Amino acid sequence: MRKEVLERHKKNPILLPNDSNWWESKAVFNCAVLRDDNRIHMLYRAVGEYEKYISRIGYASSSDGFCFTRRREIALAPLEEYEKYGIEDPRLVKIDQEIYLSYVVLSTYVSQRPSASTALATTNDFSNYTRLGIITSKGSDNKDVVLFPENVNQQLSDGTGNLKYLFLHRPSTWVGSKYGVHRPSIWIGEGASLTNFEKHTLLIKPEQQWEMLKVGAGPPPIKTKEGWLLIYHGVNENHVYRAGAALLDLNDPSKVLGRTKRPILEPKEPYEKFGDVNNVVFPTGACIMDGKLFVYYGAADKVCCLATAELENLIDYILMDHS
Repeated sequence: MRKEVLERHKKNPILLPNDSNWWESKAVFNCAVLRDDNRIHMLYRAVGEYEKYISRIGYASSSDGFCFTRRREIALAPLEEYEKYGIEDPRLVKIDQEIYLSYVVLSTYVSQRPSASTALATTNDFSNYTRLGIITSKGSDNKDVVLFPENVNQQLSDGTGNLKYLFLHRPSTWVGSKYGVHRPSIWIGEGASLTNFEKHTLLIKPEQQWEMLKVGAGPPPIKTKEGWLLIYHGVNENHVYRAGAALLDLNDPSKVLGRTKRPILEPKEPYEKFGDVNNVVFPTGACIMDGKLFVYYGAADKVCCLATAELENLIDYILMDHS
């Protein structure tokens, strides 16, 4: 059996539902992380009831990356009309000393299923949030939106000196001959502000059997000397969620330097195979500590987990697997 590139933490799951706190009593999963001042901040999706299945966001923090202390109060709850059916799957990034949170919102139903958009908010204390509104185009059913950190914006210009912001997204309705792709794919968008992205380029589309149904970005890209490291998820036709990795060019992130042909993590442990949605590993957070990549992922839509890899080993593997 082929050894997976990412190694699961021996104390997985690192975050479990909390029976003493109603809003996170059923499931806690799909967490975002941000390492700042030698502390890891985590925002995680929480479910407290199955009848309406409205998700909220909780907060936890850690000094070592695997033992997390939670706040009892909700960090972010549905407030605006566009959040009325829940807020889900946060991602965190710091740009120009500002902390930004992108998160999925469910505001309408189309053909008996929720139509997803992605919203943006800022915070400086993980208690108070300023909502900036929806940043994805109407009707695109758009999830897995991650912003690039500030470094990339300082490198890219439109030729007139105006810097561009970049993000990755997965518009599920952008399929067909008009878009040049037949399955939901990862696109890279650029714009003059964080709430208005005008140009979009296809970046990664499903190619292998394990990702044939759709692909989507995981944590925000991480800058390395070899390129932007992107962890993403892929779904096969049996709806099994696995994780892959890609390396993007530092100066032109629309150029893929390498991409794994095989998954770097897939459901194997009971907590990944059995839960509210079976057979799911869904990476949404990542950071680097002492040369090691920490990848945080939701397992079976039920718990939060951690897997690690030596950063250089993973990059070498991506480039080797791509060749």
